[in-house]
Amino acid sequence: MPKGWKVGIVPASDTGAVEMILWALAGQRGVDVLSFESFSGTWAKDLRDSLQLNDLRVLEAPYGELPNLEQIDWSRDVVMTWNGTTSGVCMPSVDVVPEQHEGLAICDATSAAFAMDLPWDRLDVVTWSWQKALGGEAAHGMVALSPRAVARLEEPAPRALPKIFRLTNKKGLNEAIFRGDTINTPSMLCVEDALDGLKWAEEIGGLPALKARSQRNLAAVSRWVAQRDWVAFLSEKEATRSCTSICLKIVAPWFTALPVEKQGEAVTFLTRQVAEEKAGYDLAAYRDAPAGLRIWGGATVETDDIDALLPWLDWACARTKEVFEQ
Repeated sequence: MPKGWKVGIVPASDTGAVEMILWALAGQRGVDVLSFESFSGTWAKDLRDSLQLNDLRVLEAPYGELPNLEQIDWSRDVVMTWNGTTSGVCMPSVDVVPEQHEGLAICDATSAAFAMDLPWDRLDVVTWSWQKALGGEAAHGMVALSPRAVARLEEPAPRALPKIFRLTNKKGLNEAIFRGDTINTPSMLCVEDALDGLKWAEEIGGLPALKARSQRNLAAVSRWVAQRDWVAFLSEKEATRSCTSICLKIVAPWFTALPVEKQGEAVTFLTRQVAEEKAGYDLAAYRDAPAGLRIWGGATVETDDIDALLPWLDWACARTKEVFEQ
């Protein structure tokens, strides 16, 4: 973490942490928001419909792709998701964010923190949650603020804020939040669980080891996909494939010939077969994403377990074809 940054716990999930920041900061200058999966689409919708910003540009891309990053105007505030948890698409490098930019770079790093390189020295606001990369409890969010972001927060707010969204008080930034106090008290058992996850990460080698574990998991899936004709990565560009939220599409002709509603039913059937064999759980794509598969490849997952899962997907796909092929 760069010198001078403030880090605190906020009483919200990862999505709630982003909402808090957008309500507190957005609107003092023009905003560019990248929308390329479910959650980044939510930020775009909220900025447009709830906050009703006058100067808003939404840079969109379909699932599996990124918006044209060259269109970003870094003289404006930029709201971005570093890793699309629901699309399996991540930023290709830390150089996405220029070293010098006039606006604030606001980054949702929920499924990227502890698994990918983040350009901390170029970002201004970073949010993440406990439950993703290190497997902690849900409903707890973290927010990290650069000195530039703190200075913005201490300016007159662009709108009235509910108490739960306030990070400042009459004296300026509410420093207590960033010294360990909490706005609402989370379960101390959850706090201890999060600390235990951090201790484990430190013991195995810190961020380099966490990144390596996630990359090994992605490599295992990549080898398997390369030898199959029925499945492919949702992200066609290797440089933008997530190593944590590994999203796959079913490309078998029998599947693509199905109506969209039937494709969803087929994926539900396929993933239920695997779950009933106790070989893997929660393997369907996110509900707003195209029907497909999603495998969590974060550092808490052992590559041996990924390798053990993949043949079951072949087996379940064959059974699903028997039922749904027209």
